[in-house]
Amino acid sequence: MNRTVEKGKTLIVDGPASVTLNSGKAEVFGALLRNASRVVIREGKRLPFAVEETAVFDISLGENATVEEFDGSTVPASWVKSYEELTSLQTKPITAIVLGTVDSGKTSFCTYLINRLLNEKRKVAILDGDLGQSDIGPPCTLAYAFVAKPVTDLFDLKERDAFFVGATSPSGLTDKVVEGLTILKKEILSSEPDVVLVDTDGWVEGEDAANYKIQLTGKLEPNIIFWIQQKDELTPILSAFGECKNVLVDSPSAIGQRNREKRRNLRELGYVKYLRNSKVQSLPLNWLKIEGDELFGLGKMHENVRQARKIYELLGMKPLHFAELPDRVCIVIGRRRWVELENIKKVEEFSKKRVMLIRKGNEEGLLIALYNSKRQFLGIGVLQEIDFTRKYLKISTPVADDIAIVNIGKVKLDKNLKEVSVLTDENHVDFAEFKKLF
Repeated sequence: MNRTVEKGKTLIVDGPASVTLNSGKAEVFGALLRNASRVVIREGKRLPFAVEETAVFDISLGENATVEEFDGSTVPASWVKSYEELTSLQTKPITAIVLGTVDSGKTSFCTYLINRLLNEKRKVAILDGDLGQSDIGPPCTLAYAFVAKPVTDLFDLKERDAFFVGATSPSGLTDKVVEGLTILKKEILSSEPDVVLVDTDGWVEGEDAANYKIQLTGKLEPNIIFWIQQKDELTPILSAFGECKNVLVDSPSAIGQRNREKRRNLRELGYVKYLRNSKVQSLPLNWLKIEGDELFGLGKMHENVRQARKIYELLGMKPLHFAELPDRVCIVIGRRRWVELENIKKVEEFSKKRVMLIRKGNEEGLLIALYNSKRQFLGIGVLQEIDFTRKYLKISTPVADDIAIVNIGKVKLDKNLKEVSVLTDENHVDFAEFKKLF
């Protein structure tokens, strides 16, 4: 459909949709649109088309997509002032961190700053630290890109490098997230940018979240922190950042709120993007370094044969796979096999370690990251099978380069690349985790 929007108004479009500017003048987050330029809005995303000269749009709407008109600009005045605060800094490079709760407009704000900076010929890098809503790299990764031209959606950028965390939330993995962002920032600085923008996740409430953000900012050493508030939800942790330049930023009044399902759907678009054209490969375990395999202990040979035989005796069977790690014993059994709980307890008493019992097939669908021998990120894949007898990994991935390192994540996908619950340890599943299966 065609829609004419007068100068001074803003057209708000919720995806999935596409919008083509046929005539007039409009911009999205500071990115000026050219005539006949087409902008695609993903499902779960909202874009504002600010009209500077009466414009005619050709709009195509998908299911549940909407269009609204607002008087004036939906970009808060504080965004303009924030940009001025940023460019007034005399240091180079400038590191700026954007903090805020879920759906407060952090990524939109970063997009606005990027486009304004590009208009002044600044060399800009964006470091994406939001695991659950990764825009630049695959889901469950931290990633960065250098931006060469104005952009309306960071999802359209190609990551230069990524760091796999393997989960959709930093909770319980804060050290790994901080490590990854620190590594990536150091890599960015080697290319001498003018500005490094760090977009963060929306976990800001509670003592653990506050400590995490303090740890993060301490390592990344920002010159300025932008705090996007909807009300006063960030006030409790603001006082902990007194030494840095702190700037309060308003959340847009027309911001879209997404429920958990919409956020998951956006991640699933990411899985599709990075797993398209996948092919199944079989890789010998002795060719690979396996990381993140807390469940399986792959590649861990048990040198004490006598102790291994004793454990098999206590189990009442020989498992498909057995590995004794410093803090636990990993045991994998066949799909139709079972071990009595009493026998598990005997092994725990004998080994003085927790036993993790995994059933063959539970590995299917686990998200994995692939690296080469120089530890360069190659991409992601999906674990299809661990052949414990022949010592092979079967994976589905578009990566064709030489794979030397496989990092196993904590997210599981079905055959349609939809997230499903991960049932990990058969003998140590709490009720809350068990309920997720139903």
